[in-house]
Amino acid sequence: MDRFDELLSNIRACKICEEELPLGANPVVLSSVQSKIIIIGHAPGLKVHLSGIPFKDKSGEQLRQWLGVTEEEFYDTANFSIIPMGFCYPGKGKSGDLPPKKICAPTWHAQLLEQLTSVKLILLIGKYAQDYYLKTNDSLTENVNNFHKYLPTYFPLPHPSPRNNIWKAKNRWFEQEVIPILQHQVKLILKK
Repeated sequence: MDRFDELLSNIRACKICEEELPLGANPVVLSSVQSKIIIIGHAPGLKVHLSGIPFKDKSGEQLRQWLGVTEEEFYDTANFSIIPMGFCYPGKGKSGDLPPKKICAPTWHAQLLEQLTSVKLILLIGKYAQDYYLKTNDSLTENVNNFHKYLPTYFPLPHPSPRNNIWKAKNRWFEQEVIPILQHQVKLILKK
């Protein structure tokens, strides 16, 4: 087993915060050293916890549409690594899922990113990922609207959850102006 496979195995076996998780630990990560694009999102939802497949839900359908890729392209780890801020389902809160556990990213992300040397772009999905990586006090809307200033390394996006339909309705510029640029970037990177 090589170093990267051993790291993925260690992440999938992680039980650091199991006692705090309502359904126990089931770390979800999808990655390979060949990945060209990293997707960093929140944490698995209940459906993903049960299936073990990241973005195998309505959020994933929306995200694939935004990226302009097929399900086959999306789950090809030569194309995409999917690395959440919290690797396990955090449980239900008052208005959706609880935030990702704060221990996951500092424990595992640097080790993963160090070995993902083929990466050309990191998609930061949602406020948790953006706060962690962009180190800004800007709102999610400001981050997404100013995505140009984070390129070529990062591309901030809202969460593709159906719960964000109100945000999308208030910010029509996102799908009209940002999504075409995102799709162009993704297409260029995946062709290489």
